[in-house]
Amino acid sequence: MKLHELAHARSGDKGSTADISVIAYTPSTYSHLRTHLTPDRVRAHFPDLPPGPVHRYELPSLHALKFVLHDALDGGVTRSLALDAHGKSLAACLLEMDVPDLPPPTDSKNSKDPKDSKD
Repeated sequence: MKLHELAHARSGDKGSTADISVIAYTPSTYSHLRTHLTPDRVRAHFPDLPPGPVHRYELPSLHALKFVLHDALDGGVTRSLALDAHGKSLAACLLEMDVPDLPPPTDSKNSKDPKDSKD
């Protein structure tokens, strides 16, 4: 499953630093994103960027994860010869990441309540 099926993203840049915020579409998918969207996976998803560190910040009240990619933009928009050194394009790229499927929902109708037992 692609990340864009579970979340949307916003990104930006300042100098050589890019930031990407990934926001879950629903509160129930936030924990799945927390488990499977790690700094190491984000770093690996961008193998062509300069190898700076990636930090993750959790924003549970917004059901969001913010990733800061340090030294990712080769000096920034005004200093790089790259065709698109803007951090804004990185959100779209990240949303193409493969993530494991969501676990099936638990069906409360099929689970038995001990109070309903006739034993």
